[in-house]
Amino acid sequence: MNHLDKIAVLIPCYNESRTIQKVVNDWKRALPEAVIYVYDNNSTDRTDELARLAGAVVRYEPLQGKGNVVRRMFREINARCYIMIDGDDTYPADAARAMADQVLLHNADMVVGDRLSSTYFSENKRPFHNFGNSLVRGSINRLFKSEIRDIMTGYRAFSYEFVKTFPVLSKGFEIETEMSIHAVDKNMCIRNVIIDYRDRPDGSVSKLNTFSDGAKVLRTIMRLYRDYKPLAFFGSLALSLTVLSALFFIPVFTEYLQTGLVPRYPTLIVCGFAMIAALLSLFSGIILQTLIRKNRQDFEFRLIQTHHEYLRLLEEKSEKS
Repeated sequence: MNHLDKIAVLIPCYNESRTIQKVVNDWKRALPEAVIYVYDNNSTDRTDELARLAGAVVRYEPLQGKGNVVRRMFREINARCYIMIDGDDTYPADAARAMADQVLLHNADMVVGDRLSSTYFSENKRPFHNFGNSLVRGSINRLFKSEIRDIMTGYRAFSYEFVKTFPVLSKGFEIETEMSIHAVDKNMCIRNVIIDYRDRPDGSVSKLNTFSDGAKVLRTIMRLYRDYKPLAFFGSLALSLTVLSALFFIPVFTEYLQTGLVPRYPTLIVCGFAMIAALLSLFSGIILQTLIRKNRQDFEFRLIQTHHEYLRLLEEKSEKS
């Protein structure tokens, strides 16, 4: 598909018949030049029918999970600016123009709709969600030395280059965490725009399970930390094993100096294996860090190719118009 939209509004949906028409209408008013895409993810209500009646372009993703929907949306749609929102009417369209302008006029690669700096904690009635969002934000910003104010928000804007170079690996709600870490690691231009958040209307049910999906997000953070910063990850493991080995070795060595005997051979053997494991972990981290550096070099070349592809699509669009 070589068609290039100016702005594409992407709405992944699963059973959002109660709110989808209002969401589509709100975004059509806020961004009249945008194309509204609703991707139905096996809804059992009339989500797709109502979205089509409201004027959205409706498409389908048979594999269940938000990550699977995002993969298909990013693969199928070409646009100068992408705005991704949820279909539950929790994100007002008021900030749409500001977020789009950050991409179209100020070269931002990812714009984060920051709920946590405004009304999220007062509007959201699920205390564990509030705690989880704060925990995830603090963990990622500390581990990856970033300043993203809302990691889990589903309200984001993207550039063409980000969308076409982002490898979607997650299948579910952990996709937002993956996007954030990818943008930080690849040194992309990230902007935060404060947005108002409102809780779901009565009758609309969240698809996010606080504990199971929260555990997936935390596992995703650790997996991505291992994958993106292997020297720090395996270096920490090596340090822990070294300290553990030293703590058990010191009494054995002290006893040897005093008596000339080593009565606790099993402890000495375990200390030796722990130190070997520490060295293996350290060198694994060094090797993987070298591979990561090569991957980043390859990514920069791929980013240049994607940018040239984007310029070609822009040129084709201007010739047609």
